[in-house]
Amino acid sequence: MAVPKRRVSKARRDKRRSNVWKMDAAALVKCPQCGEFKRPHRLCTACGYYNGKQVITVE
Repeated sequence: MAVPKRRVSKARRDKRRSNVWKMDAAALVKCPQCGEFKRPHRLCTACGYYNGKQVITVE
C-alpha cells in the first residue's frame, strides 16, 4: 500500500491546486439587431431581442 514518506506542505498543496479554480471571462457576441455585446443564447438587454424576435420592450 502506498504511504506518503513526508507530509505535503500547505504551500505545495495549494500551488498544485491553484490553476484548477481559475475563472474564465464570459464569452460575448454581438447582437445582430443593435450591435451591442451580449452573452450567447441569452436575451439582449439593450434591445430586447432574442433569436430574431422581440421578447421584451426596452425603454
